[in-house]
Amino acid sequence: MLKFIKGNLENIDGVAVYPMISLLIFFIFFVALFGWVITAKKEHIKQVSNIPLEDDNQEVL
Repeated sequence: MLKFIKGNLENIDGVAVYPMISLLIFFIFFVALFGWVITAKKEHIKQVSNIPLEDDNQEVL
């Protein structure tokens, strides 16, 4: 299976660019996420972390 895929990928011009682009997108996403976590307000974090513990009086149908 891998031999079949590798054979097709070798015929595409510039295919080596795609792994670099995906790595760059992955890196930028996690750096942005880390920056958001560092700058997030503590009040917001506490409010969101208590959502599963809140008692909802809604009935599930």
